[in-house]
Amino acid sequence: MFKPNFRVTNKIINYLADIAAARELILNASLLPQWEVKLRKEAIVKMAHHSTSIEGNPLTLEQVTNLLAGKEIAAWDKDKREIVNYVKVLEYIDRLGEEGVKYITEEIILKIHQLTTQDILPEGQSGCYRKVPVAVIDGHHKVIFQPPPKNKVPDLMRDFVSWLNSDQAHELYPVLLSGISHYEFVRIHPFVDGNGRTARALATLILYLKGFDTKRFFALDDYYNEDRGRYYAALQTVEQKTLDITPWLEYFCEGVAVSMNRVKAAVLELSFDKRVKEKKGQIFLNERQREVLKYLQTNLKITTETYQKMFNVSERTARNHLNELVKLDLIKPVGPQKGRYYVLV
Repeated sequence: MFKPNFRVTNKIINYLADIAAARELILNASLLPQWEVKLRKEAIVKMAHHSTSIEGNPLTLEQVTNLLAGKEIAAWDKDKREIVNYVKVLEYIDRLGEEGVKYITEEIILKIHQLTTQDILPEGQSGCYRKVPVAVIDGHHKVIFQPPPKNKVPDLMRDFVSWLNSDQAHELYPVLLSGISHYEFVRIHPFVDGNGRTARALATLILYLKGFDTKRFFALDDYYNEDRGRYYAALQTVEQKTLDITPWLEYFCEGVAVSMNRVKAAVLELSFDKRVKEKKGQIFLNERQREVLKYLQTNLKITTETYQKMFNVSERTARNHLNELVKLDLIKPVGPQKGRYYVLV
């Protein structure tokens, strides 16, 4: 059976701690229903755009947004089809979660690929393991990776899926399991085309089924797409003789941490708005006041000294500004003048 070779380094531990903290805040944030819908829709658009863009799809984020809103855009049919197909994949992932699927089978992976490549690849190649040799080529037409021979693909996939559903795999933190699966799938390269999109969809599915991304706000693909060169370079850091995927996992965990913190920032902004509106109705707050309230959502208290450092102002100015928020009944002072700090009301 497949057995991954990796070490849990200090980098990975730090990233996982950061991820856990951000995830906890996201899951416990108080959001209005329409804002949850907004974040979920934005995640779908981002995933559809970035995962296909990595593979060379030229559509911009704005074009993808318009396409999924039912608007006409000037683009080749194949480029539009890739976007629509990937959204169908994400809808399929949602259905699997709603149905309470516990195990990822070969049939599920084949279905993801079939949806990814529908009306793009011939029928005998869409949703079917490759029957020809393939190679990963860079922009200079140079072979940078030679996947296993075609005749080994069925057995390699069978071993991989068996491991994926094993007790050993289930004991792993979901982010590590997702990262390991992403790499091993790309290494096997089981399809003629669409391997990258299928690998990223599989990584997303694992996080969802393992209860990691229950609100569906999370989109990892944008991190990959921001620096495609680094994404492909990270995949190539794995020494094929040892298959030690530690450097890849460090990169993968970094990407999850960055993406989760972006979601956290968006959630904080929206939950902050909800808190203010529920308490005071629609009121105007300046940028510094907003920053203070957002700061207090993740920190227990703020002092005049902290305010001074945040905005480079005098002690008197800091105290006056904080007292303005006290008058608005959004924060309250705690303790005597000396050693006083402020907390959310």
